Amino acid sequence: MEREIIVTADGSKTIQIKGWNEQYHSKHGAIQEAYHVFIKNGLNLFEHQELSIMEIGLGTGLNAFITLLEASKRDLKIQYVGVEAYPVSDWEISQLNYVEELDALKNRKDFEKLHSSPWEETTMITQDFCIQKVQRDFKEIHYSNGFDLIYFDAFGARVQPELWTEVIFHKMFKALKMNGVLVTYAAKGSVRRAMQDVGFQVERLPGPPGKREMLRARKVNS
Repeated sequence: MEREIIVTADGSKTIQIKGWNEQYHSKHGAIQEAYHVFIKNGLNLFEHQELSIMEIGLGTGLNAFITLLEASKRDLKIQYVGVEAYPVSDWEISQLNYVEELDALKNRKDFEKLHSSPWEETTMITQDFCIQKVQRDFKEIHYSNGFDLIYFDAFGARVQPELWTEVIFHKMFKALKMNGVLVTYAAKGSVRRAMQDVGFQVERLPGPPGKREMLRARKVNS
């Protein structure tokens, strides 16, 4: 499908899939969405120094890069697994302006290293942040009790409903440690019910710009 780079409302860029009318990040502000959903309502819940995070839909690397920046600010040690079935091209990455928009020029090489690091291997990006990029269909995830936090950033249920089912959320539930958290920009009732049906305790939260609500789910029993 045809893809193009677009500028979102906060000045940061993202990738749009024209045939689906779907973007990798919110057209109302890619960076604003990432901070609101994944940092404010996800990462900021945790105070202990060492964290393991899995992202479903590594995509442009924006969420991973912001998490890397936060780790440095807050003296966190983060082990990050980014799952992506269809990696973004080098050309598309070169067109994104996250380093500039985040005022992170001193971290440009870190952003580049995120994307140039080999798949299926763990790479130290900074002293506070290491990543393993995994090229895998989300249905092929088989982790158990491994993560404190999951960023669930798959394409929306409108275009890929199979990614928002009980089957997938059961895998997410199993992958989390006890008291682990999953956050996502989505808020559909069918998504919330699928989460609840596999055992998550789910809460609705105010959404990022352009969305009324988002969801946060906790693993409070096994």
